[in-house]
Amino acid sequence: MPKTSNDLQTKLHAIHQKGYPAYKELRGTYQFPNYLLYIDHVQGDPFASPSSISVEIPLKTAGFPADYYQKSYTRIALQDYLTRQFEQQVNRYSFRAKGSGKSGLISVTHCGQEILERSACQITKNSIIARFFVGFPANGRRINSIELEKIFFDFLPVCVEKAFFYRNQNAKVVEQVYFLAEDQYFLRKELKRLHLTAFVADASILPRQSGVSDKPLKESIPFFAPDSLAIELTLPHKGTIRGLGIKEGITLIVGGGYHGKSTLLNALESGVYNHIAGDGREYVISDDSGVKLRAEDGRFIKDVDISLFINDLPNKKDTHCFSTCDASGSTSQAAAIVESMEAGSSLFFIDEDTSATNFMVRDSFMQKVIGRSKEPITPFLERARDLYEKAGISTILVAGSSGAFFHIADTIIQMDCYKAIDITASTKVLCKENPLPKTSATEFHQPDSYRIMSTPDFQTKTSKNPHASHADRGLKVKTHDRYTFSIGKETVDLRYVEQIADFEQTSALASMLRFACESLIDNQLTLDEVAKKLISILETKGFSGISSTSYLSCGLAMPRKQEIYACLNRFRRK
Repeated sequence: MPKTSNDLQTKLHAIHQKGYPAYKELRGTYQFPNYLLYIDHVQGDPFASPSSISVEIPLKTAGFPADYYQKSYTRIALQDYLTRQFEQQVNRYSFRAKGSGKSGLISVTHCGQEILERSACQITKNSIIARFFVGFPANGRRINSIELEKIFFDFLPVCVEKAFFYRNQNAKVVEQVYFLAEDQYFLRKELKRLHLTAFVADASILPRQSGVSDKPLKESIPFFAPDSLAIELTLPHKGTIRGLGIKEGITLIVGGGYHGKSTLLNALESGVYNHIAGDGREYVISDDSGVKLRAEDGRFIKDVDISLFINDLPNKKDTHCFSTCDASGSTSQAAAIVESMEAGSSLFFIDEDTSATNFMVRDSFMQKVIGRSKEPITPFLERARDLYEKAGISTILVAGSSGAFFHIADTIIQMDCYKAIDITASTKVLCKENPLPKTSATEFHQPDSYRIMSTPDFQTKTSKNPHASHADRGLKVKTHDRYTFSIGKETVDLRYVEQIADFEQTSALASMLRFACESLIDNQLTLDEVAKKLISILETKGFSGISSTSYLSCGLAMPRKQEIYACLNRFRRK
């Protein structure tokens, strides 16, 4: 049974001016008039990571229309909206309670432009649960519970009331969140029905403010589809919408430098996620299995069948089960394609600028100088058509230097001063006048997967026994930035997994890998089996299924399964 809010006040008064560890007596559940307050974890001192707190509001009390959260995609959109509302309220009160170190901090997830499922706010069958952090106040290392009382009894009730109660929301704005979620879901279904890989609505704003800001660039040129490639769709709420429909197959995006090629590709890459209203890319929707591929010099590869692209190495190394700790650009890109196929991707995004040149294409003069028998690489140019026709994988490719890709493209879009022009027909005439030399790539086959998901020989301070289980060794994980985290003494580098949209997705990947090392990997499962088990746990138990603690804290966001596979593949292991 939860204690009352009066019990919490009594405890706060009793520990005032005591040593900081006395704050741990507060852990527990307390009933406030309209919600439950959970003090899940108490920080060790005022300079440590802040305490984990959560509140649970009954859905009936919150009062949101049931339609808004009954479907998974509308529920996630509402959760995202509520998290943003809560952050706005919390920011007004953070550090208004004073003290040493992190005293008075109140923080919740800061959401970006994408709509992601997060641990910060979850709508369950009966309630809304919001998770956040609070820096428990102290003077030096002595408790200042008077200031914490302000947070729990003055600040927090106002924030909860304004963020999580429908009566205090703009009903029209909340309705639009619901409508947008339904429209975006409808568009994703239409992609499959119409055999499209992506859709870009007219008047979309694709350029971003800067490399460090993902907000739309003000006064930028809106995108409009060329008539020959335009389609019209009737959405459930927005009504008829016109835009570029990119068909399955091979699509080439070309144009001069700084004319918008990469801007369009980046928007399409990001279109695997839904975006908030006002982002400019709300109706830029791509196949949600799409993966951005690029060269990754120096990356780790373990037991990958890259023989589709690389064969007959001079050192006789087997490319049907290839491993290296220091891959070349071409080898890494070949491995990434095969790994993405294993992850179930049906769309590749490729920018020639970030690809290995010798992997993408070999011009006719080079083929004459260096015969086919002396070249172990089958370039992507010779495999793209087979990938589509035999494996069902489409490609959207930006090219700026090699004209060879014109010959294999089904659709060719030229970007001219950020204006899209369909040049497919005129370019195909030129292709007939300038044919490519015939090539003889080896027969296409689906790559094999042999990979047992082994681990490094973790050693931690908690156990000197090399035969101890990973759980007994107490694996530590730490997220350093949006693309890197450490597990034990190993660092996992995801800097070239470009579709990770949020720091919290990387934190979730770190937690998943820790869980896999502790609970799955010693069972001699393949990498594919480990990934599928992780995905199944997330689908049935949510973030709680991978948590290392009895409580769930703020700070996790759901990655796609493509990023889960990418993380497992880049984890250096035996």
